[in-house]
Amino acid sequence: MSDRLRVVVFVLLGVDGVLSALMAVFFLPLRIGGVPVPVSAVLSGVLNALLVWVALQWTDNARVAAVPVWTWLLTVLVFSFGGPGDDIVFGGTGIMEFAPLLLLTLGALPAAWLLTRRPPSPGR
Repeated sequence: MSDRLRVVVFVLLGVDGVLSALMAVFFLPLRIGGVPVPVSAVLSGVLNALLVWVALQWTDNARVAAVPVWTWLLTVLVFSFGGPGDDIVFGGTGIMEFAPLLLLTLGALPAAWLLTRRPPSPGR
């Protein structure tokens, strides 16, 4: 494969990481009835793991394959700061106080686990 195609693929994977974070952040306060259901954190973790798996198909370098996770983390970090007029995205009372921690844990750990796995040795 050409290097140009590889760069395009990793740029698109980075954009997908941003889109995954946007989906996760904005659907995190989802409620069914009066019960908070942070299903977007789980979906984001699955999507991030899938994006890293695709990246690992294009490179053997784990640092390069982590591009989708880094763009995801950067996007979540940007949304953790207050916006104009001190509007905040992460907020709430009760269990929703822990939603950002849940998002970071469920969103990043599956992809990080995939990045740290070692391929089996040829003798096995």
